[in-house]
Amino acid sequence: MTEILSLSNLAESGDLATNGDLATNGDLASRLDSVRGGVITIGNFDGVHLGHAALLGQVRQLANAMGGPAVAIVLDPHPAAILRPTKVPARLTWIERRAELMAPLGIDTLVVCQTTKEFLKLTAAEFFQSLVIERLRAAALVEGPNFFFGRDRGGDIEVLKELCRTNEIDLRIVEPTAVAGQMISSTRIRGLLESGQVDAAARLLGGPHRLRGTVVAGARRGRQIGFPTANLTDIDVVVPAPGVYGGIATVNGESHHAAVHIGPNPTFDNNGAVKVEVHLLDYDGDVYGQLLHVDFITHVRDIARFDSADLLVQQLDRDIQTIRSSLASFRNSRD
Repeated sequence: MTEILSLSNLAESGDLATNGDLATNGDLASRLDSVRGGVITIGNFDGVHLGHAALLGQVRQLANAMGGPAVAIVLDPHPAAILRPTKVPARLTWIERRAELMAPLGIDTLVVCQTTKEFLKLTAAEFFQSLVIERLRAAALVEGPNFFFGRDRGGDIEVLKELCRTNEIDLRIVEPTAVAGQMISSTRIRGLLESGQVDAAARLLGGPHRLRGTVVAGARRGRQIGFPTANLTDIDVVVPAPGVYGGIATVNGESHHAAVHIGPNPTFDNNGAVKVEVHLLDYDGDVYGQLLHVDFITHVRDIARFDSADLLVQQLDRDIQTIRSSLASFRNSRD
């Protein structure tokens, strides 16, 4: 299990025994002691994709060799939320999900640093001093060659090399992971999801894309035609392109095969409202008000308008047959 440790007041420096959170929270001070002297890596790690996994594996390997903890560090919220609030990229994963995905990679602690305007004003050297030296007292760093840090991204890998040399901290540079001649990146994966290519995104993620939402009451048209759906709201990650998908939905700790409809419902509505509706196969319980997770396995078809409810039902029957077959193949591939 990867623990989550939140840090704030990172723009402050000085004697940490009397500084900010640590002066008033003994438990925080104790937990911070447990991650000091380890091997750290700083990044966004959105999606914890295969490229991230390769880098985090190097963190674990080096931590084993040095006898210290393996620590990943993220800034939250994303710096763009403060610097360019109208251009914030949609997230692939929430913080708790990132920790969950890091656990099998051997990361002991995910340190979440509160992003503030003051913190983003720190120069690269100040950033390094505050986080790497004073807070974490790191023994080693692992980063990719395109790592940038500090105000206006003023610190690059060459600056990092010099800061590590001066402070006698080991540094390991890990080359990016490529698939089909292209570097794996969260941006690339977002693009695949936004074009409906959930299977291609899964190959780069190392597993299906997952979203979460709260089930709210809808128009109940699905139930009227024999296909009740859970309508999701408060979704906080990338939603795949409009279409019909096969997936695995989890609610109340139980997983169910599911058909997922994303987008407007042109057969019944003319307002074009985009919705995420999940039909749990072979399930007829009450899930209203529950938190539901959906793992996207396959894209079935694009959105279409049908001339009657009967024609829609016929198509939904075909969709579910396709989804059952696809999910059976997916399950067999995992066994």
